[in-house]
Amino acid sequence: MQSYLKHYIDGAWVDSDGGTRHDVIDPATEQPCSEITLGSKADAEKAIAAAKKAFKTWSQTTVEERIALLERIIAEYKARIPDLAKATSDEMGAPISFANMAQAPAGLSYFMGTLAALKEFKFSEQVGKARVVHEPLGVVAMITPWNWPLNQICAKVAPALAAGDTMILKPSEEAPGNAVILAEILHAAGVPAGVFNLVNGDGPGVGATLSSHKDVDMVSFTGSTRAGIAVATAAAATVKRVHQELGGKAPNVVLEGAKLGEVLPPTMAGVLANSGQSCIAPTRLLVHKSQAAEASKVVQSIMESVTVGSPTEEGAHLGPVVNKAQYEKIQGLIQSAIDEGATLVTGGTGRPDGRNAGFFVKPTLFSDVTPDMRIYREETFGPVATITTYDSGEQAIEMANDTDYGLSATISGDPAEASRIAGKLRAGLVTINSWGPSGPIPFGGYKQSGNGREGGKWGLLDFMETKAIVGEPA
Repeated sequence: MQSYLKHYIDGAWVDSDGGTRHDVIDPATEQPCSEITLGSKADAEKAIAAAKKAFKTWSQTTVEERIALLERIIAEYKARIPDLAKATSDEMGAPISFANMAQAPAGLSYFMGTLAALKEFKFSEQVGKARVVHEPLGVVAMITPWNWPLNQICAKVAPALAAGDTMILKPSEEAPGNAVILAEILHAAGVPAGVFNLVNGDGPGVGATLSSHKDVDMVSFTGSTRAGIAVATAAAATVKRVHQELGGKAPNVVLEGAKLGEVLPPTMAGVLANSGQSCIAPTRLLVHKSQAAEASKVVQSIMESVTVGSPTEEGAHLGPVVNKAQYEKIQGLIQSAIDEGATLVTGGTGRPDGRNAGFFVKPTLFSDVTPDMRIYREETFGPVATITTYDSGEQAIEMANDTDYGLSATISGDPAEASRIAGKLRAGLVTINSWGPSGPIPFGGYKQSGNGREGGKWGLLDFMETKAIVGEPA
């Protein structure tokens, strides 16, 4: 079992001040795989003080110095990808092949994209008689989730470093090992003491302190909408910037007449990847009533072709979901759909055949799902898809937008027709015949999916302050 009992504060690994030991559970075996110390308010305050002190000098570094640092981090990161992948696989259940090919490289892509953006970023521009400049924002608290842990951590750490900010990271206590390894990477790359700090912990113990503390200038949070509301409420008293990427319930608008055998497999990949634990998974299939039966057969075939297996084994199978609470939530939503009259096409409640332990979920499809059902509206976060029919294109758009969320939306069918309706979908990301973002583009949501953007130059801007200077000599 791996032990990560110390926090990384002010450039050193230090013992906790009043924290408690916590077992991290392997979701495939339901046994401990690592241990951390859940930090205390005192730990968080020490990290904040270190970041505040370091900001005085780090904020004054040159762009060239930050570029050189990012280049060193990228080199160190590449060397540690196998370690990052194993930690992610052990703690949140991603199959090791997927962890090596997707989970670990996802974080690297943010460092590389930020480096490219930093090299092109204009920190100063003349606007009439004024000069507008972008400056470091200050001390940033980062609270990140377990589902794509390195992706979400690096989406914050990379632009904060590039912007000249200092930071305190509280990763998810469900998957903390990869964050510890990232701290080792940053240390080896020469990040100055106090610029990056890592305090393991939970929301009430560490997250609340980071969100409310007067010396934190910004909170960047990724997680559930419920938790995001709590973070924003705690931050309100000090009027700090709150940057959030929250829940989703992405529609997949399947255009009338689409060649379903061609367009559904690449979009269904988003429902199944990472055992369905992606906030942009396009789980709500909206299908024209004339193609409902065909769509059900195509998706059923896709679902039934997927195998479930151990995260330690190489291959393209699905692993478990992250923990018991998540497993039980998914089971409850599947049962609610059955109780509310949806047609269970394949899958259902319980573990897949041959599994008597671990938080494994059957790939599941429901048809005849209506907008009043829980499973249509609540984020499932598992390998579960629903089919709902529409009568007209306008109705499909209305149904796609009829959600509290707006993180992403997918359109399956003719690309030209899809392009014509993409602007009508209320979501921060719209994909056509695919499901994920591509390249250093802005990522973030509308409505209760959050505010702010990560990625590329947009991520840099969100981690900076903007100042206008008027009256300078010509």
